[in-house]
Amino acid sequence: MSEITEMSGHQAGASALERAIESVARGDPICVHDAADREGETDLIYPAAAVTPEAVSRLRNDAGGLVCVALPHDVAEAFDLPFYSEAVSHPAAGDHDLGYDERSSFSLTVNHRDTYTGITDDDRSLTIRELADAAADPDAADFADRFRVPGHVHLLKGAPEGLAQREGHTELALALAAAADAEPAVVVCEMLDDETGAALTPQDARAYAARHDLVYLEGSDVVDGLC
Repeated sequence: MSEITEMSGHQAGASALERAIESVARGDPICVHDAADREGETDLIYPAAAVTPEAVSRLRNDAGGLVCVALPHDVAEAFDLPFYSEAVSHPAAGDHDLGYDERSSFSLTVNHRDTYTGITDDDRSLTIRELADAAADPDAADFADRFRVPGHVHLLKGAPEGLAQREGHTELALALAAAADAEPAVVVCEMLDDETGAALTPQDARAYAARHDLVYLEGSDVVDGLC
């Protein structure tokens, strides 16, 4: 990844990128739309270390999708975390066509061992923050000692080459965390429309971000500014 550069025609994008990186560094959420020709979704994104029970409540109520923690490929490898499709032998895990990507980023689901059921806002926030703590020094963390499988927090394993290989929310969020010098663990959650049940449109996601004073940016802003 390179430092943020000035790009003609991308002044607004660069400004949004800079503000997004500053938000992540502060522990604030941001909204990122991947691309119209990809999933076409906007995710509400938090640095995992900053996820309180109140943040989990916001993810549930304001976003509504699946609350996941993205980890870089090397961190996931240090934790011995597989891609989920490689870890199961059921016929449904065979050949598939996502239409927008070659492979899903999903790995295992986990709870921290100090949680009860694992699903409450308190439990999920604890699991998420502990994942951030473990990811900060993965070689020193005994993953199996701290977490149990299955659980209520979905883990995502980043592509080995990051954004150079895959431009999904997993890699976009991790690139922003790296640029912000934050822990290499980021929460992503799809934003859904309460009325239609479909993905929130970029227009409505922008409006949400404006109402709550959050940064909204396109995945292309991240790719252009950080690669």
